[in-house]
Amino acid sequence: MFTAAYRKSGKWWAAYVEEVPGVNTQGATLTEARANLKEALAMVLETNRALAREEELDPGCIREPLQVEA
Repeated sequence: MFTAAYRKSGKWWAAYVEEVPGVNTQGATLTEARANLKEALAMVLETNRALAREEELDPGCIREPLQVEA
């Protein structure tokens, strides 16, 4: 689970995910900012996963789901 933060800035809503640097966006409404933030987070996680798999070619590498309780 991640923490989304929203702040009204003029006519726009700014949004970011506290736990993942670089995941930030904006929207004309809070609803739009929420949707944009979900999309931005999904894109960053997908890209980071793809980059990590390209770099790690060791067949002995073990990957498994990791759940963190905060």
